[in-house]
Amino acid sequence: MIEVNTIKAEAEEKMQEAIMYLDDTLAHIRAGKASVRILDPIRIDYYGSMTPLSNVSTITTPDARTITIQPWEKKLINDIERAIINSNIGLAPSNNGEVIRLSIPPLTEERRRDLAKQCKGEAENAKVSVRNARRDAIDVLKKQIKEGMPEDVEKDAEGEMQKLHDKYIKQIDELYAAKEKEIMTV
Repeated sequence: MIEVNTIKAEAEEKMQEAIMYLDDTLAHIRAGKASVRILDPIRIDYYGSMTPLSNVSTITTPDARTITIQPWEKKLINDIERAIINSNIGLAPSNNGEVIRLSIPPLTEERRRDLAKQCKGEAENAKVSVRNARRDAIDVLKKQIKEGMPEDVEKDAEGEMQKLHDKYIKQIDELYAAKEKEIMTV
């Protein structure tokens, strides 16, 4: 017979993973202001291996609308520029031979709505993951009744799972609301 705390811990871990994934995904959605995390998915060929951009250059945001990338080796500037152009971040790099600059254009109202819709979809996916974790835990608890777990212990554990679910759904809603506000703020 599996212990109730073990079931609860596994479910909570899955719920935390959903929150972390959502947070990471929302950070990569451009909200009209410069963020170095926009460049996280970009990789370049560095001595035969695909290396994250942040591992071969210094990336900074001197102001709210600009990202600067200073490669540690000057010969990488063209590779970095090509990788940015080929990525799907939608920014055009410009370089002066030493530094690459990315200008973040202001978002149109329509683009803001699209990004907010995309964020809402990601939040819904995270909620589904949290619900699935709760459902899986409750299924395991119900099977434990057949193996001799008292019903009142199972019902208490089910109530705890619901409280955990509610807590993580609230966190998802808060993350989404903060990102939506960031996107919609002109």
